[in-house]
Amino acid sequence: MHTIIEAILTEVQKVILGKRDVLEKVLMAILADGHVLLDDVPGVGKTTLAIALSRALGLSYQRVQFTPDVLPGDIVGFSMYDRNTGSFRYMPGAVNRANLLLADEINRTSSKTQSALLEAMEERQVTVDGTVYPLQKPFLVIATENHVGAAGTQLLPHAQLDRFLVRLTIGYPSFEAQMDMIRDRATANPMERLRQVAACADILTMQREAAAITMNDEILAYITRLCIASRAHPMVELGISPRGALAVSRMARACAYLRGRDFVVPEDVREVFTDVCAHRILLSRKAAAAHLTARAVLEQLLEEVNEPYHG
Repeated sequence: MHTIIEAILTEVQKVILGKRDVLEKVLMAILADGHVLLDDVPGVGKTTLAIALSRALGLSYQRVQFTPDVLPGDIVGFSMYDRNTGSFRYMPGAVNRANLLLADEINRTSSKTQSALLEAMEERQVTVDGTVYPLQKPFLVIATENHVGAAGTQLLPHAQLDRFLVRLTIGYPSFEAQMDMIRDRATANPMERLRQVAACADILTMQREAAAITMNDEILAYITRLCIASRAHPMVELGISPRGALAVSRMARACAYLRGRDFVVPEDVREVFTDVCAHRILLSRKAAAAHLTARAVLEQLLEEVNEPYHG
């Protein structure tokens, strides 16, 4: 599958220039069967990335622009009375029609609507009026949020943040990438040149293979030590949860798979640790007073916690 992975990255890089590290992390999350939160300023390509991925991977795609008037039923569907049959009929929502759901500006809708995604993200199903409706496989949520113009926004609750496997920032392009972008889009839209290089069956196969990557007890112990250290850190009020530890292990396996290995090494854990865990911890007031960020605290843990020897 390594040829397919390289083809996917090559295609998406036609429209997202100079951000291979971010693209690899998003692809790792897909291989780990997880969801992605893109937190960045407007205009850096968050929506473009989601559309490009859906086309390259051959995934059915739905976009919901989250605003204050979006209702839970728009996401998970609702029951409507059918006069012809004299019974209620289920009307599917956005999650039922998609392999990849783009939840655009998820922080601009109500908490009630945000929480409608919880069951879909965790269990790949929705329950409406007591009936369970399974979602398509694979199913992936890519949510975007930005904090510019914060009026009318609703912060995601910690319980929902914990459902995202990774929280990533794309950032501004380099000087050369910005030049290439302006030049390339002067005469054509590169999205029109993007080809489908994978299908749902390929994604499911890669997810199964990534989940089967070997992780020995030394790596498991390393992940456990990092998570326990976060809970005891003086600058952390709420450390990494057991769900977070599992997320690190899934993402580390996906990282090893993407690098072409069938076993996890400590470098895989280090590469994904901050992206998986920065949104899962709550810092103390002392950390805020010291102007520390969650990523800085986690980087400190990586330096302090001994990693297993890898010869």
